[in-house]
Amino acid sequence: MPRKSMRPPLGRAGLAAGVALLMTAQGGPATAAPARVGTVQEAMTVQEAMEELAEVPGIVGVVGGAYVDGRLVGTGSAGSRLLDGKGGKIPADSRFRIWSQTKQMVATVVLRLVEKGELGVDDKLGDLLPEVVEKDLVTRADEITVRQMLRHTSGIPDWYADEPNPDGGEVDPAFDVFDFTTPYRPLDLVTWSRARPRTGEPGETWSYSNTNYTLLGMIIERVTGHTLATELQRHLFGPLKMTRTSLMVKPPDGVKGPHGHGYYPDADGTPRDVDRFNASLAGAGAGAVVSTAHDVSAFNRAFAQGKLLPPELQRILTDRPPVAPGLRAEVRGRCGDDFSITGGSAPGSIALTFYSADGRRQFAMSFTLSVKPSAATIDASKAVEAAFCPSS
Repeated sequence: MPRKSMRPPLGRAGLAAGVALLMTAQGGPATAAPARVGTVQEAMTVQEAMEELAEVPGIVGVVGGAYVDGRLVGTGSAGSRLLDGKGGKIPADSRFRIWSQTKQMVATVVLRLVEKGELGVDDKLGDLLPEVVEKDLVTRADEITVRQMLRHTSGIPDWYADEPNPDGGEVDPAFDVFDFTTPYRPLDLVTWSRARPRTGEPGETWSYSNTNYTLLGMIIERVTGHTLATELQRHLFGPLKMTRTSLMVKPPDGVKGPHGHGYYPDADGTPRDVDRFNASLAGAGAGAVVSTAHDVSAFNRAFAQGKLLPPELQRILTDRPPVAPGLRAEVRGRCGDDFSITGGSAPGSIALTFYSADGRRQFAMSFTLSVKPSAATIDASKAVEAAFCPSS
């Protein structure tokens, strides 16, 4: 069989503007036998893959779950809940922050509202949120469309990064990572982006910006009259039986139940626990969902199989936008499937989900860290092969 490339996600894997992820698999033809669904051996190989990933410098703990046609085929947990081997193991079915994987969920809700006629993809930001014009918070808001924000081609600068990095490298957050209590409104985050230069003409240049999705979350609330959390529950979490998934919106919201704690180096380089990461600094629509391997796999399965959106609207998210040179990498897999990768990161953790183009296979993983996300180099392809082609 010929090798098939694993398509990069629509947006970069990160709530921050860049994550160092190594996901290149070994070369050679994809000759693996079909995955043996639900066997003891498969469950063991997933666990072994998690144990290998936990040995990567900077990783405190890792959990993962693999699914085929909605059936669990393997889970794993390695490392520890807390730094220095403390706190015991992380439950393999624990909740974790999915960070920028939130964006695809928010985009799906936006497009479901479009399907119902409550919103248009070419509606203008200035018409939908007049306050951003009245307060001069977004330049050219009267030209920017919903479609452009969905596809990161609006030119609106990112509120997250202290200094923008067009090459996609590590950036420091524009806020105090260790402020766990100050509540910020989405409009406050949009305000932070105002002094920064636009990244291009509306609709012409792709440039990842959390501000796009902070604004889209606000638009959902304005159009429906309901909170973003309510609309996510109504359109996605409820129908897909994502019973352990929720949107965190304000401090001191935290992850419920036993879970892995993430850490971030302070000014002296000492890792500090950021498990209570300020929920309002996730920008709501940009990265505030907490989920599980089971639930996030259920969403990606339904999305890939076209059960959430009609084809013409789904293509708005899946057709590749223009990307600046150097930001797209070709990565190869040996399992015979064409995988997409969606992910996210912020201080304390990285979350990744691999899913096959036909929606039959998903592998969701969460890594808690003791370093900045860019300092953890993760080869996740081995884990995917352990789950889906263990004899390769």
